[in-house]
Amino acid sequence: MDLELKDIPAKEIIPGFHGKMIHTPKSTIAYWEVEAGAEIPEHSHYHEQIMQVTEGEFELTVDGKKRVYGPGTVVYLEPHIKHGGKALTPCKITDIFCPPREEYQ
Repeated sequence: MDLELKDIPAKEIIPGFHGKMIHTPKSTIAYWEVEAGAEIPEHSHYHEQIMQVTEGEFELTVDGKKRVYGPGTVVYLEPHIKHGGKALTPCKITDIFCPPREEYQ
């Protein structure tokens, strides 16, 4: 399977979070463009998640602890851990979820 990100329509899943999704039988990859100030409320899910900020600064709160991430940082979030965050600047973020996020399809 070959895909061009430019050909995948973006979905605004949460206000300010515009994602292009790629789904496989075992994972979902989300390429986010996030508006400055956009927030994702604290939540948890049964998926494991790997997050990488590729542009900008994103404040992530994991299990009550806040940290600011910038380009090149990779974060692993285990299933069921509470997390949420806020874009301090316009951001580009890549998330990988296992198993796939059905609600993003």
